[in-house]
Amino acid sequence: MWLHRVFRAVRLGSKSLMLHKLRSSLTVLGIVFGVSSVIAMLSIGEGAKWEQEQEIKRLGSDNIILKSVKPPEDRSANVATEHVIEYGLKYDDLARICQTVPTVTGGVPARITRQEARFGETAIDARLVGTTPEFLKAVNAGIAAGRFFARLDDEETVCVIGATIREKLFPVEDPLGEDIQIGMDFFRVIGVMSAGGGATGAGSGVAAEDRNRDVYMPLGTMVNTQGEVLIRRSSGSFEAERVELHQIIVNVSDIGQVEPSANSIRHLLSRNHTKQDYEVIVPLELLRQAERTQRIFQIVLGSIAAISLLVGGIGIMNIMLASVTERTREIGIRRALGARRQDIVVQFLVETVVLSTSGGLFGLFLGISIPMLVQHMAGMRTIVTVSSLLLSFCISVSVGLIFGIYPARRAAALDPIEALRHE
Repeated sequence: MWLHRVFRAVRLGSKSLMLHKLRSSLTVLGIVFGVSSVIAMLSIGEGAKWEQEQEIKRLGSDNIILKSVKPPEDRSANVATEHVIEYGLKYDDLARICQTVPTVTGGVPARITRQEARFGETAIDARLVGTTPEFLKAVNAGIAAGRFFARLDDEETVCVIGATIREKLFPVEDPLGEDIQIGMDFFRVIGVMSAGGGATGAGSGVAAEDRNRDVYMPLGTMVNTQGEVLIRRSSGSFEAERVELHQIIVNVSDIGQVEPSANSIRHLLSRNHTKQDYEVIVPLELLRQAERTQRIFQIVLGSIAAISLLVGGIGIMNIMLASVTERTREIGIRRALGARRQDIVVQFLVETVVLSTSGGLFGLFLGISIPMLVQHMAGMRTIVTVSSLLLSFCISVSVGLIFGIYPARRAAALDPIEALRHE
């Protein structure tokens, strides 16, 4: 019985709304744009969160990254003043950490500089990374072709190139077995890295280094070819610096021991470095910080988008109040024929729910389409979650109910005699 009454109320409400198609459509648009904006905002925020988390996870949640940092007082020193800057991490630091901190299972050292890589007439600016074979596992990277260098290749003039280097220098040729020129030396290409994202750089935030533009070589080869003193030339001047290691990736036995191990390493380095020429980066801490930041970011985006739904709800209230005024005589006739106040309230609430539900359904379709369009046009990853769809639709229906209560109660409160006299 009650199901029949609900169905009849929905049918009557829909007929009443169809009498003013344009007005009803414009009212629905407010809900449509509100729901779609909520979904779009949340999906863009979710996509940004995923990309940032993946960026940090590439470094390994069980890793601690140590980086050499040039002290501020040494930044202006150069060879012209007959001064070679010496700073940063040393091989002794790596040995001391592995021997002193029990939770550390090993470390991967690296020396890093920039040079021009050339093949034939084509050249590209590259980042040279001298490291050990364990580097590949430490940064969760893969090989697309060939192989990574092994212990036996130490001091051999071999290299592994990034995806961008391969595309630039070898657009047609197979790079494996070819020689590329870096400075005055030639290196045999034995492998090509898989294309991947950036690597976290030094700094308090996450600064991405394009790993696809790297050229990897054995650490011994790096020292033999580039020398102990690295010289950089720019605008007619050049700087010289002596850095044993630019980076150390420390492996920890258990992810639960990462933060305590990082504190131990900070204390150990502070005792053996008279100046702050190093930085300790903990990807796990960065990941947690990124999650907190993204949570706040999503709340802000959702709140901004929810304002659109609020505006749509006000539009529903406005149209229903106008409807009550226009249909005063109809309400009087229904009351005279025996309709209860409850029936009048239900009738108007059904109409508002029909408006908000229709807007919610169209908004879901538009809300799914916008993120797909953004991803296709802007290349920005977006993630539409089921929770965002359900949340947006439930809010739209709730908005219809909340903003429809006052017009419905006002219609039900009309005096039947006065309503029949209304012209």
